[in-house]
Amino acid sequence: MTVIIGRRELLAAFGGAAAWTFAARAQQPAMPVVGFLNSTSLEGYAPYVAAFRQGLKDAGYVEGQNVTIEYRWAEGQYDRLPSLAADLVQQKVTVIAATSTPAALAAKAATSTVSIVFTTGGDPIKLGLVASLNRPGGNVTGVSSLISELGSKRLGLLRELLPATTAITTLVNPDFQDAERQLTEVEVAARGVGLQLIVLRASSEREIDAAFATMSQQGGRPLLVTVDPFFLARRDQIVALAARGAIPALYPVRDFAVAGGLMSYGTDFADSYRQCGIYAGRIVRGEKPADLPVQRSVKFEFVINLKTAKALKLSVPNAMQLLADEVIE
Repeated sequence: MTVIIGRRELLAAFGGAAAWTFAARAQQPAMPVVGFLNSTSLEGYAPYVAAFRQGLKDAGYVEGQNVTIEYRWAEGQYDRLPSLAADLVQQKVTVIAATSTPAALAAKAATSTVSIVFTTGGDPIKLGLVASLNRPGGNVTGVSSLISELGSKRLGLLRELLPATTAITTLVNPDFQDAERQLTEVEVAARGVGLQLIVLRASSEREIDAAFATMSQQGGRPLLVTVDPFFLARRDQIVALAARGAIPALYPVRDFAVAGGLMSYGTDFADSYRQCGIYAGRIVRGEKPADLPVQRSVKFEFVINLKTAKALKLSVPNAMQLLADEVIE
């Protein structure tokens, strides 16, 4: 028997199917949203964003498949961070990944309910981010690399390379919350070994240019660059200015040496971002920040760029080269 379905019945059938499909989709839970808050810009930070995504993937979450990431970049303007953090809170994200010290402090000030995972180069207890490393409590946990507490070690490496030096310059960003503490540490270390310390401050590209012009006028003394997200984002500018002024410099992150800087000593930033991504994924899965101890990134990297040393007519002792984790030739 042949059944003839009229146009009206056919439309009704398809309409019912469409309505069922729409209802089924409406019942599907929306993908969780992770907020990503950073002090600088994507330019220069792409490897760290990739490391963060890898951490999320390690925890079972892939951007665009089962999680969404809302990015907020302050473009080096730290005063924008409070409004960007507030915006993420309004977006009702599941967790905010605050991937710098200024971003972490802004996120903590913005909410006491939304979960926060930070990366910081400072001491999270002294910064007021958590009450305890093992039991953070509240809505905040994260990864601490303590990269900003290595000033005396970096100073020692500069002196080992340049034992005849009697004075060094340090570059700090006065807008960075941890700058003065870092400066105090370097001052104490310099005083302990009888070195004169010249402090130059810069918080913009123009001020970086001016600082290096001053260094050149002062004879190109060795330079120690302090930890700061803005400096990391401007590493190409800083390394190029150091090369132009024939200034031997030691930096806090490997990326500077890869960009042509003389030496770097610090923790692995990419590893910190990956750990941050893992924690963000675990929180999306339902774990609480209060139950996740603050992780310590203890992977240190000492990198020497021999090409730059040659350009500066410096001979790097074999003992230093043997200590290096990486030698760029």
